[in-house]
Amino acid sequence: MRFSPRLGWIIGGVVVVGLIVSQSVRVIPAGFVGVVFSALSGVKPTPLEAGLHFVMPFVDGVTLYDARLQEVTLARETAQSDEGSIRARSKEGLDITADVTVQFRIDRNKAAILHKELGRNYINTVLRPQVRSKVRDSIGQFGAADLISNQRTQLETSITTELEKAFTRNNLVLDAILLRELKIPESVANAIEEKQTAEQQVAVETNRLRQSEISAQRAVVKAEGEAKAAVATAKGQAEALSLRGRALKENPQLIQLTVAERLAPGIQTVMLPSDGNFLLDLKSLGTQTLPKVAQTSATPAQPGN
Repeated sequence: MRFSPRLGWIIGGVVVVGLIVSQSVRVIPAGFVGVVFSALSGVKPTPLEAGLHFVMPFVDGVTLYDARLQEVTLARETAQSDEGSIRARSKEGLDITADVTVQFRIDRNKAAILHKELGRNYINTVLRPQVRSKVRDSIGQFGAADLISNQRTQLETSITTELEKAFTRNNLVLDAILLRELKIPESVANAIEEKQTAEQQVAVETNRLRQSEISAQRAVVKAEGEAKAAVATAKGQAEALSLRGRALKENPQLIQLTVAERLAPGIQTVMLPSDGNFLLDLKSLGTQTLPKVAQTSATPAQPGN
C-alpha cells in the first residue's frame, strides 16, 4: 500500500504541532517555583508559580526549585565527607563536636536571582559551608562548661543570628537551627560534673547553716521576749509592793484590815500577845470602810484576863 505525499505532510504536521505544544506547555508542581531562562533575553525575573504555564517553545527553558521547607543535618549518622559533625573549639581551646540540623526554604520571590548566582547546587556550595563556619564561630565565644549547662540556648541564638544574615545575602530563608548534640572531651565532662556536684553540696550546707542561723535567731528573740516579760512582771510587782508599802505607811489602820481579811470569817475577837495593848473588834472592823478605820476603838487588855 502506497502513502500519498499529502498524507505524509499531514502526519508530519501533526508531529510538529505535537512537539511544539509539548515544548510550550509547562506544569509547575505544588510547592515548587519555575525559573524561566530565555535563549533570547536570559533569566526572566519573575518565577512561575504552581500550575499550568505556556512558554516559548525551543526558546524558553524552565528549571524547577523546591520552595517547601527543607532540612539539612550535619551529624555523625550522616558522616559523608560534607555532612559529618561540626568540629569546633571552645573559648578556652577545648575540642567541641556539634550535631546540627538546619531547617530552611528558598526565597521564592528571588528564585531567579538564586538561579543566576548559585544554581541548583546551592546547598553544597553555600548552605553547608556557611552553617559550619557560623557554628564554629559561635562555639568559640563560649566556655565548654557553659555550652553543656546553662548557655546552650544563647549559643543557638548566636548561631541563628549569624546564619540569618548569611542566608538573606544568598536569597535563602532560615526557619530554625537545632543543636542536636554537643560533645566535649570526656575528661573535661567528668571534671565539670565533679565541680557541679561539689557546688551543689556547698549549696546544701549553706542552706543548712542558714536554717540553723534562723533557728538561733528565733531562740534569741524568744529569750529576749521572755526576759523582757520577766523584767516587766518584776517591775510591776516591785511597783505594787512599793505602792502597798506607801499605803501602809500612810494608813496604819490598813494593817488591821489586812489582818482581818486574812483571818477566818468566824473569828470575831483576836487576842494579842502580852506586850500588845488592845483587842481588835473584828466584827465592827469588817463593816467599816478604809476611811473610817481611824474611828475603830480598842479595849485595853486587863491584867489577869
